[in-house]
Amino acid sequence: MIELRTRNELGRANHGWLDTRHHFSFANYHDPARVHWGNLRVWNDDTIAPQTGFPPHSHREMEIITYVRQGAITHRDSLGNQGRTEAGDVQVMSAGTGISHSEFNREDTETQIFQIWIIPNATGLPPTWGSKPFPKASREGHFEVLASGYPEDTEALPIQADARVVAATLSDGQAVAYTLEAGRKAYLVPARGRVRVNDVLAETGDGLAISDETRLTIAAEADSEIVLVETA
Repeated sequence: MIELRTRNELGRANHGWLDTRHHFSFANYHDPARVHWGNLRVWNDDTIAPQTGFPPHSHREMEIITYVRQGAITHRDSLGNQGRTEAGDVQVMSAGTGISHSEFNREDTETQIFQIWIIPNATGLPPTWGSKPFPKASREGHFEVLASGYPEDTEALPIQADARVVAATLSDGQAVAYTLEAGRKAYLVPARGRVRVNDVLAETGDGLAISDETRLTIAAEADSEIVLVETA
């Protein structure tokens, strides 16, 4: 089963400095049918105005993955970590027992990010943060694992969850396959472009909630960049 959730039907809030769309219930947007997808709890599509951002705030017991689509995001946290993550790259924060952080767009142009939250395997773990460059050229025509809770994904950023975050860039007419074990779920969003997934068409910013499928064929109908979360 593949359920299409078009960008226009997602939850939305525009705060001036932040224009955001919510694939799942978040803040003032609540849809009882869209609270989570397996262990995937949040997928926000954020556009952040120049020289603005999220002031310091706290999280607990959540794996938070930031995929930068355009521009850059600058991170600071209560552990003393700081870093700037650019378009195509990823940062991961395991909130664990508690962490405070800020995320600012210090650039002179808009920054666009996917903010993805995944429920962790265990509670009471120490908080951590990390980031890593993932050049888009390294995933042309195939999936690259960006963040993972599995030790075999040695090149990925580690998360404390039964989940994997992958991405691929496809040229118009190119196709790629992805295999899911029985009982696994996936959620796929084109960061740009247009793709057909097992005959279901998704445009930029749409969401595809996938279950009871063991093989996905993703065919690009325009130059595309896709992000997929596989989870229990």
